Amino acid sequence: MAADRRNNRYLPQIKLHELVTPTSDAAVALQSAELVLSVVPSKFLRGTWQQLAQLLPDAIDVVSATKGIEPDSGLRMTEVLATCIGDRARLSALSGPSFALELAQGQPTAVTLGCLDASSAERVQRALSHGPLRVYRNSDLVGVELGGALKNVIALAAGISDGLGLGTNTRAGLICRGLKEMSVLAAALGGQPQTLAGLAGLGDLVLTCTGPLSRNRQVGLEVGGGRSLAEVTAGMSMVAEGVVTVTSARQVADRHGVELPITNQVYDILHGGKDPRTAIDELLARALVEE
Repeated sequence: MAADRRNNRYLPQIKLHELVTPTSDAAVALQSAELVLSVVPSKFLRGTWQQLAQLLPDAIDVVSATKGIEPDSGLRMTEVLATCIGDRARLSALSGPSFALELAQGQPTAVTLGCLDASSAERVQRALSHGPLRVYRNSDLVGVELGGALKNVIALAAGISDGLGLGTNTRAGLICRGLKEMSVLAAALGGQPQTLAGLAGLGDLVLTCTGPLSRNRQVGLEVGGGRSLAEVTAGMSMVAEGVVTVTSARQVADRHGVELPITNQVYDILHGGKDPRTAIDELLARALVEE
């Protein structure tokens, strides 16, 4: 990247800005830093930051852009960071409908910054809001993080539906009822339902369930078309976070007594070998209730 001025693996179309200096040396990257963005995939987050934490300058702003829930512990990404970093940093989470390629191409993009510290939120918001990127702030850190994590599971469901050849009626129903699941679980964990109606919830959900650049939707498409999860993920160079999050979300929901019908069916399809059409039939056959 330093030599070619491009990320040839993930964004070969985009030339790096002249002020961007790639490095593989964490100490160099973090030295005198004022703002750090953490974009480590969820399954590697804890291990990575256990090694990096001691390199952080004191009283720094650290922004998590990882969308996931840690398996077994059920911790959100900023909670995992907190266990590694302690009180040395002010933590926030960036989420919302934001395909990297489109933003890198200069296409207008709006996202949400979840943060409990008002001064930190305003400082990070100003730092990140430039050109095509507009950042809103939200004090509901729980809702912002869970919206970004759970929408990937619903995107898997939407992809499976599309892979089966089902229509836009089905996809719209999955998006709507998926948003309901996301909101209920977020509320059970202390988040605000209205957050899930914003950029970090509905906005990101619609993008990930319908956009051609969505990795989670693509995995669902392949599985709905008849391929196994192992076959699909073996050929991927990037991470589809929903594959891990579906397990984490199910664990968290069970602990809090929350029912997630779509999430449970996606889990059974991906990790239990259930036929996708059987899963659709079971969702339709559930007891009739008020919306």
